[in-house]
Amino acid sequence: MTGVRRTTWDALRACRRPLGRLAAWSVAESLPALLSGLIVARAVDRGFLAGEFGTGLAWLAGLAVAVLVGAVATGRVYRSLGAVVEPYRDELAARVVDGALREATRAGGRPDSAAVARLTQQVEVVRDTFGGLLLVVRGFLFTAGAALLGLLALSPPLAAAVAAPLVLGLTVFAAALPSMVAHQRAQVAAGEELGRSAAAALTGHRDVTACGGQERVVAAVDRRVVAQADAERTLARMAALRSLSLGLGGWLPVVVLLLAAPWLVGRGLSTGAVLGALVYVTTGLQPALHALVQGVGGGGLRYAVTLDRILRSCPPTDPSAAAGRTAATSGGGTAGSATAGGATADGGVVPAVRVRGLTFRYGPHARPVLADFTLTVADGEHLAVVGPSGAGKSTLAALIAGLVPPDSGSVHLADTPVAAVAPETLARLRVLVPQEAYVRSGTLADNLRYLRPDADQATVAAAVDALGAGPLVERLGGLAAEVEPGRLSAGERQLIAAVRAYLAPAPLVILDEATCHLDPTLEATVEEAFARRPGSLVVIAHRISSAIRARRVLVFDDDRPLAGSHEELLRRSPTYRELVGHWQELTIPAHRPLTRT
Repeated sequence: MTGVRRTTWDALRACRRPLGRLAAWSVAESLPALLSGLIVARAVDRGFLAGEFGTGLAWLAGLAVAVLVGAVATGRVYRSLGAVVEPYRDELAARVVDGALREATRAGGRPDSAAVARLTQQVEVVRDTFGGLLLVVRGFLFTAGAALLGLLALSPPLAAAVAAPLVLGLTVFAAALPSMVAHQRAQVAAGEELGRSAAAALTGHRDVTACGGQERVVAAVDRRVVAQADAERTLARMAALRSLSLGLGGWLPVVVLLLAAPWLVGRGLSTGAVLGALVYVTTGLQPALHALVQGVGGGGLRYAVTLDRILRSCPPTDPSAAAGRTAATSGGGTAGSATAGGATADGGVVPAVRVRGLTFRYGPHARPVLADFTLTVADGEHLAVVGPSGAGKSTLAALIAGLVPPDSGSVHLADTPVAAVAPETLARLRVLVPQEAYVRSGTLADNLRYLRPDADQATVAAAVDALGAGPLVERLGGLAAEVEPGRLSAGERQLIAAVRAYLAPAPLVILDEATCHLDPTLEATVEEAFARRPGSLVVIAHRISSAIRARRVLVFDDDRPLAGSHEELLRRSPTYRELVGHWQELTIPAHRPLTRT
């Protein structure tokens, strides 16, 4: 729980000024707790017992004024509390979002569906319990402190008689807290295990029935039910310790005062003083202690356990990991040749992509999709990747883009190792456009500027014209028009994503069948625009025309990836000749552009 303590302390330290206001209003709020016993003692001794009824009422009127002041201060306390709690809640929400995005965008990461629960339920639990803890701890410190000061002013022996059992009750409660936290954590974990087990059983109930595994599955779920019930019972038993603390610290002082009252009165203590001491205990110390024990023992445990889960799931960004990383940009110079099998860029120019000894499989015992694969794509190169379905073309694109980690080998973009850079740095090196294009709700301009928010109107218009997207922009109502993704066709979404990638500052563009829903003419326009764009281009080819347009083609020829021009591969690769023949057989008459049906 070190992280919980440190995070809580940092949150409090960051709100020193609001906490100061909260403490100031808490002093005013505790005024009735400070004066109640003294005023009751004076009202009894100098008023009612002395036969001065008006004097007694005057003292009680003073108490009423103190209560009104405390009520006004209570309203201010809640206002000051929000200034402490809400920034803490915002910080936790930002941490959860940051952690979810880093997990989803890191190499080998995947979207975390549990982040939604952390962002909604768990963050709100922490927010509410944090505010509750502040209230009860602050209330106990100021109210109990005020009551003890009043007792001390009333009679030091009375203050000592009350303080001793109060300290004893607090000691018992503090000693039991670590065990309470452990049992609360066990109860939460048992509930989660039961939920997972029950969900798995319900999801696969037909398979379970078909395989005759009902008894085994029911037994497994039953074990989780029993474990959760045991955890709940243990947690309920821990409530007895809270009751013991309340009994020692809250009720034992009352018993002590009642038993000691004759002895104290016999030694000169007034009846009003004894009654005032009972008022301090029953209206000040006892309610404050009850709120503290119930608040810390209930909400405090939920706060510690829930915050601990958030901190473990969303560790803070390590600034040292990103220190020294600089975004690599494409250099000038003549483009060399892209080869498979270990070739490097000509003239010593830093290549756009350098893959060495890459091996990747989708399971520990699966056949490698890529085995000891080596590839160099020179700066400014236009490479098309072709091969049979399932040969590993999209896998190669994902590996180059850093979306999945290889089993072995390395990928460098502009001499920067993909595995060692942060997602934000990787985004400055490459942009990947997948087959299923993403378009979000908002204006068309916002969608196009998604990767380059600072692009001006002229730059966006030039990109739209270069990729032949003008008719689409006009049909949608201009760049300021609101876009509804569900109403766009797959080809329209691809064209919007293509313009977005064209505007991106990344020097490397990877098109993973990103134009498959465009007609052949528009596809040619898009690819030729990217070929003219400064930087390098890798196209996972959807049509033979994409391979013909590329300066270099990489074909997955069984287990021997080969690279060369279209003409070279027609001579050297039987697989490439077969693919070309297959594509041509599927095309419409030769005078029309080549396409697939």
